[in-house]
Amino acid sequence: MPKKKKSLEENLIRLEEIAEQMENSDTDLSAAMKLYKEGIIICAECAEALDAAKQEVEEISVCTSKN
Repeated sequence: MPKKKKSLEENLIRLEEIAEQMENSDTDLSAAMKLYKEGIIICAECAEALDAAKQEVEEISVCTSKN
């Protein structure tokens, strides 16, 4: 079963957690690399969500300006 996409807010919370873990000097290189990879994937998902929201706002603005 495919993973359910997390909301933008959930992804931002996870990015905060990742940043905190990576700032911890006890995090070894292997774990830091896994966290970094996860963070990059989450950043891409956030960008996608923001792009979709921007497009929706632009569509709404076009519709309201026609009236």
